[in-house]
Amino acid sequence: MISIGQTAPDFTLPRDGDGSLTLSSLRPKKVVLYFYPKDDTPGCTLEAQDFTAKLADFHEAGCEVIGISKDTVAAHDKFCRKYGLGIVLVSDAEGTVCEDYGTWKEKSMYGKTYMGIERTTVLIDAAGRVAQVWEKVKVKDHADEVLAAVRAV
Repeated sequence: MISIGQTAPDFTLPRDGDGSLTLSSLRPKKVVLYFYPKDDTPGCTLEAQDFTAKLADFHEAGCEVIGISKDTVAAHDKFCRKYGLGIVLVSDAEGTVCEDYGTWKEKSMYGKTYMGIERTTVLIDAAGRVAQVWEKVKVKDHADEVLAAVRAV
């Protein structure tokens, strides 16, 4: 897992709607990176909707919100259209960014273990340093908690 105070690992990934996104190009904005398991599943949909509902507040606080999963850009585009999402979603199909941020972990369900993305949110300050990390995120009220942290940074 990455540590508070360290420089956030840079990346360039394909994004929804076409094109790509490079993390370092967003400076001096603050950035919320939220790692989630899969498009169009109940928890991931709720999380994306909550961040979308508060997107104007994040922008007012000088912050961009970026969702990251291993889903394809085509899946992200479909997910955004289906739910009217306004946040940026990037595709880490190879899993390198998930590895860099320590979100690719062994998980278990119904007694079986498997590898997957652990729901994690990382707040990056205007200088590109990790300001806060939320691991094993519970979706309810999470966007509000993150917004409060963004405003405090």
